[in-house]
This record gives sequence, C-alpha cells and structure tokens, in this order.
Amino acid sequence: MTDVKTPRSFVRPVRALLALAAFALMVLLPGSPAYAHAALLRTNPPAGSVVPKAPQEVQLTFSEPVTPVTDKIRIIGPDGERADRGTPTVDGNVLRIGLRDDAPRGTYLVSFRIVSADSHPVPGGFTFSVGAPSATPAAPAEDKVDPTIQTLIAIIKVIGYAGLVLIVGPVLVLALLWPGRLDRRGPRRLMWAGFGLVAFATLAGLYLQAPYTTGTSLFGATAGDLGDVLGSQYGIAALVRLACLAVAAILVRPLLAGRDGPVDRALLLTVAGIGALTWPLSGHPAASPVPPVSVTVDALHLAGAAVWLGGLLMLGAYLLRKADARELGAILPIWSRWASLAVSTVLLAGVVSGLIQVGTPLALVQTTYGRVLLVKVGLVAIALIAAWLARRHVLNGAADAPKPLRRVVLVELSVAAVVLALTGALTQTTPARTAAETAESVAQQQLYSTALSTKLYTLQVEIDPGNKVGDNLVHLYAYTPTGDPLPVLEWKATAALPSAGIEPITFTVLKLTDNHASGQVTLPTPGQWQLKFTLRTSEIDQASVTATVPIS
Repeated sequence: MTDVKTPRSFVRPVRALLALAAFALMVLLPGSPAYAHAALLRTNPPAGSVVPKAPQEVQLTFSEPVTPVTDKIRIIGPDGERADRGTPTVDGNVLRIGLRDDAPRGTYLVSFRIVSADSHPVPGGFTFSVGAPSATPAAPAEDKVDPTIQTLIAIIKVIGYAGLVLIVGPVLVLALLWPGRLDRRGPRRLMWAGFGLVAFATLAGLYLQAPYTTGTSLFGATAGDLGDVLGSQYGIAALVRLACLAVAAILVRPLLAGRDGPVDRALLLTVAGIGALTWPLSGHPAASPVPPVSVTVDALHLAGAAVWLGGLLMLGAYLLRKADARELGAILPIWSRWASLAVSTVLLAGVVSGLIQVGTPLALVQTTYGRVLLVKVGLVAIALIAAWLARRHVLNGAADAPKPLRRVVLVELSVAAVVLALTGALTQTTPARTAAETAESVAQQQLYSTALSTKLYTLQVEIDPGNKVGDNLVHLYAYTPTGDPLPVLEWKATAALPSAGIEPITFTVLKLTDNHASGQVTLPTPGQWQLKFTLRTSEIDQASVTATVPIS
C-alpha cells in the first residue's frame, strides 16, 4: 500500500497559517520586556519613608506567592555596603529581608528580584531612611530581561500548543474515525512530529526560564540557575510533562494498531489529563485567587481546543480529500458532535477562566491583557461562525460535495492560527486582575512620611493619604535625638497655604500615648501646604517643626 501524502494544495495554506501565527505573535508581544505578574502591594517600612530607628527586617508584600532569585535580594546601606543579613525568607506572598543590627542613620536602597507563582520574574527596588535622609546609595546593575528571550519564550509556548494539537488530532481520528482502507503513515508522521514539538518546546522552555528569571543573557545562565529552575514549580511541571510524553508515546502504539484494551485507554487518558494540567500549573492559573478552579478549567480549555483544532486539521488535510462519500457520510456526523462538545468545553472553560483572570469589566478595557482577550474572543466568535457553517454543510450532505466544507475548515484553521498567537502573547502579559490590583494599590499607597528634627526631638510625621484634597489623617511620633520614645506634655498643630493666602489654621491632635498623637486636618485647596507642629517636652522646653506637604 502506498503512502498517502498530505496534498500540496493543503500544505501551502498550512504553511501560510504558521507564518500568520508567527507574524501575529511578533506584533502582539510588547516592544520591551513586560515584567509580570506578581505586583508589589506594600512595604514595611513604606517606600520613601523616614523611620526613627532601624527595623530588624524589611517586609515586601506581593499580590501572589513569590520565590526570591538567588543573590538578587539586597539592602544597600548609606555607606554603599550590603546591609542585609541572613537569607531572605518567604511566607506566602510576604518577603522578609533581615537588616543588620549596626545599621547606621541614612537612606537605604532595597533591591529585589523574585519569581511570581506564575513563573514570571519581577525586579524592583525602593528606598527608606533611618533618622534622616542621606544620599541614595548606588543601585546594583539592573538585570533586564533580554527582549529576545521573552519573544522566544512566547514562540516556544505557541510551538508547544501546536505540537499538542498535532498529537491529539491524529491520535483521536486514527483511533476512532480513520477508514480502514486508507494508509496511516501520513497522520502517524504528523503525530510523531507533534510529540517532537512538545518535547522540544518543553526542553527549550526549561532552558530559557533560567536567563529569563535571573536577567542574564541568552547564553549567560549557569548550572546553578538551571538547577533552580528544575526545582521550581515551573521546572517540576515541565519534567512531569516530559514524563507524560514518554509514557504516552508507549501507550499510543497499541491504540493505533488496534491492539489496545480498556486498561490501555484508561491509562492513556490518565496520562493525557496529567499532561494537560502541566501547562496551567506553570502559568497564570497557578497564581489566581482560586488555583484549583483555574488550573482545572484551563486544562479543560486546552484539551477542548486540542480536540477541536486537531480534528479540523485531520479533516482538512486528509479525510475530506481521501475518504469517499460513503466514509464521509459516516465520519462527518460523528465529528460534528465531537466538535460541538469540544467547542462548548472551550467556551465554558474560557468564560470561567476569563472571569477569574480579568476580575472586573473595567479591567477588561483598561488593561493590555483585557484588550488582547477581547480580540481573542472576537476571533473565536468568527471561528464559531465558521464551525456553524461547517455543521450546516454536514447536515446538508457535505459527504457528496466536500469542497465547500474544506473552505470553511481552512477559515477555521486560519483564525485558529491567530488565536494561537494571541494565546502565546497572553502568557507573557500581566493578567487584567493583577494589573488592576496593582494600579489600585499604587493609587492607595500615597502615605506622606517624613522625619523632622530639632535639638529636642525627632518627629516622625505620617499623613494619610497625604496627597489629596480633603480630609487627611495625621499621626505624630516623638523620639529623642538618639531614637528612644520621648514623652510629650503638649501637642499643637497648624496648617497654612501661603501661596493661596490661607493663614495658619489650628487643628486638634489628641494624645494617644506619651510619644504618639493623632488628628485630622482638612486641606481644601491644592498646593504646597505647610503643617507646623509644636511640641512641649517639659515646663520650659518647646520646639516647632514644619512639614511641606504637596496636595493635588
């Protein structure tokens, strides 16, 4: 029996589709590295604040669990030397960095690079001061992600998805729908190519993750960096995927030869299910508010898409061209039902996943992730229209005249190529939910904090929100020049805006403890407000300090 080759008239469009997917991916990827996806929500001490005494540790709270990158968590002191001590620790989404006991007064720079739960690196830094500000220490050389690495990662992910489609389509059709008189060697080669693409994409992804997370060049990763990747959730998921591939490659042989039994099929389905879970376990779903739900629906989404697109590919490349009218009359109704089930799975899982990752309707239109997702939804809608037309052709007897159905299938595959590229781009884009939470957190973190000193005392001033017109909450903490709590006998406070002709207005501050007082001041007009505080520490000792607070 001669080999049935894929017709050239179909190969050319398929090549064009792959080129289209690659082009769309290049267009959709950010022009510069888009760091994702954990967001720094707050720090203690607050960024830019002045504290009277050095804390024992610095805390960074992120929007999701994180893992520190080896030797990339540092505190640089006012003298330019490392001021951190011990090994940074992580408790869920809180990173703690110890500060040395002999920390001097001045400004400190906290520099960090962590890996978020969805396997993306997040670099950053901030400053705080002890006692009084000083010159900001020189920042360590920033480890930037090479844009080439980011692009390669997205391309590799698309290749992995494409490989999965090439595995599922031939296995499904050869096992259940393939006419006995047709040669199987062409679809088998397609299937083994799929195995090769998924294995290549997984191995390449493992390597690329090392320079991606550490910020080195494409070939700058060390053996230690690769070891860290293999021990991470991303690495474990990739290794499990490779193991599933190897087991599936063994189990699929008797299935295709018709020598399989119920146990073989159950094992293959189990391995396939585990393998499908490895993709969401190393991506956005693993870092969602409800990981079990997100991971499950994403795996279902992936499986449904693989069945749908894999079946379409087999239909267009082989069955519609080589099966006769009688065979198509039996195959097409079955495939139509399968396609309907696969599409329904894709839609339902996609809706659930979208609700989790987007969070709010506003985030859908205000974030890059949301806008790209809207484009993807629009393209899926076009594909669904094509699928509906295909089903109509089937119901109207496409077995006798398959040419119109082939054109519809080609349209579905064309749209699917761009959707595949969009999916790859979305994996490198901060989810809308996280982006919206970050923007809200930044808007809320506008605490004004400063330390004002006299010969009598150092006054720590904190104003919340400290940047907006309206009511502002003021907290005052008094310390001796050496940093010990200082009892205060009397507190006075005034607010003035000389540029607008507003004379000092007295507002009440209530004593909460010996060295802590609090009050509320209403600042009705934008401008550089001058808040004056007078503290009496004894019957004869009194001094005043003034804070200039920009209000917008």
